[in-house]
Amino acid sequence: MTKSAATHLLPVFARAELGFERGEGCWLIATNGERYLDFTSGVAVNALGHVHPHLVAALQEQATKLWHMSNLFQSPDGERLAVRLCEQSFADFVFFCNSGAEALECVIKVVRRHHAAKGHPERYRLVTFEGAFHGRTLATLAATGSAKYLEGFGPPMDGFDQVPHGDLEAVKKAIGPQTAGILIEPIQGEGGVRAAPPAFYRALRELCDERGLLLAFDEVQTGMGRTGDLFAYRRLGVTPDVMSLAKALGGGFPIGACLATAEAASGMTPGSHGSTFGGNPLAIAAANAVLDVMLKPGFFDHVQKMSLLLKQKLASVIDRHPDVVSEIRGEGLLIGIKAVVPSGDLVTALRDEKLLTVGAGDNVVRFLPPLIVTEAEIDDSVARLERACAAISSSQPKRAAS
Repeated sequence: MTKSAATHLLPVFARAELGFERGEGCWLIATNGERYLDFTSGVAVNALGHVHPHLVAALQEQATKLWHMSNLFQSPDGERLAVRLCEQSFADFVFFCNSGAEALECVIKVVRRHHAAKGHPERYRLVTFEGAFHGRTLATLAATGSAKYLEGFGPPMDGFDQVPHGDLEAVKKAIGPQTAGILIEPIQGEGGVRAAPPAFYRALRELCDERGLLLAFDEVQTGMGRTGDLFAYRRLGVTPDVMSLAKALGGGFPIGACLATAEAASGMTPGSHGSTFGGNPLAIAAANAVLDVMLKPGFFDHVQKMSLLLKQKLASVIDRHPDVVSEIRGEGLLIGIKAVVPSGDLVTALRDEKLLTVGAGDNVVRFLPPLIVTEAEIDDSVARLERACAAISSSQPKRAAS
């Protein structure tokens, strides 16, 4: 992209001075021909890497058939995808949309409408948690509750009560006559790869059952294999009533989904929600292809094996460079490295070593490799981290002297 063209993009992203023209598996090739090991995966989107042959074939085939036909008509392929997702989850119904934020909007509406349909429209509030990230729409920003994201957009949308993450007593105090449900991420990705103890999620489930609330899980980042199972809730052993998916669902093609039990979705009737592009035939073809790959025997065994290997090797880097990195967090291939130096410095140093990572809250750098990553690529990434840490360590006395 030329500099003049770039100036016409709304300046809401702090983009690196780096562009890519193609990808191969876990690698991206820059416009200057240099190869980068991609441990960002489009922020947990490219779960099967770049140009996966099965996804390419599925999209090419669908592109010759039908691109769009509107949700005014039946969608046999969309129905097949919904059936597969329900078979693999707790859900009875699926709504398809285009992004994670849209999926969360649907979750919020499902929870509120559930109570309204039962004669309690006053029950519309959701308990959410500090450090969460649920999206960029006005409603999901209000659910997120972060001042830096809300600044300048007027009064936050009403209906969300935020409490400290992992604080069960605070949750209980926040619940009142207007509370409709609890919304939480199994692991906070943007918030720093943070998770509460499993007992906390079990307690939330019990609390919802006792108080007649719906438990909603935001699995936009954790879903579709990222934590070592198709959905993170299965590893927790806690079943929600409603759940959002997006990111890896289409393997790089935009698609989101809201999954719900029949009881939770009892208020969603014709006309209560909709989307022009949701369930688009191209997106459905991509998502079905992703499931084809992920549901093959051994796929999640591989993810778990690579996770263990990566954690072990990262721990050895911490032992050698405690002045740069201090802690490993996460499940599956959603790995957070707590930095001692500013996390942005580490992300930049890694990019200088041709390894792409992404920052998160709490001064954390996320390693989000494609789920098809190999042992050799794990070794390669750790070697690049080692060199980046060494470079930062060697520069620290100079910075102190200046």
